[in-house]
Amino acid sequence: MYKRQTIFSAFKHAFNGLWYFFLHERNGKVQCLAAAMAIGGGWLLTISPAQWICILLCIGAVLSLEMMNSALEKLCDVVHGDYHPAIKIVKDIAAGAVLWVSVMSIAIGCFIYIPKIIVLCSGN
Repeated sequence: MYKRQTIFSAFKHAFNGLWYFFLHERNGKVQCLAAAMAIGGGWLLTISPAQWICILLCIGAVLSLEMMNSALEKLCDVVHGDYHPAIKIVKDIAAGAVLWVSVMSIAIGCFIYIPKIIVLCSGN
């Protein structure tokens, strides 16, 4: 049985997970770069507060789901190190969820950024 953890140790474990994800997972690095680009684009194009909320929610959704996908893949590898059709389905569904939220986030980004880029390029 586990000892009840303090709030400090709970945050420590959470930050360890974040640190591991961004330092060791390739997709963590890629998603972090994409998030930085989205934030930089918002800053350069001076998006509205409501648009910032949409962008930050998309970044949060993609990063959170990518972290869950990475954790699930690691767990599946520990539980069943060899190939197994059921494990493949679990991993494929988790990867599909990341793909889905990423595509939706890109669509939202296009709705926000493209009109601003058009205005910027047209000189108005």
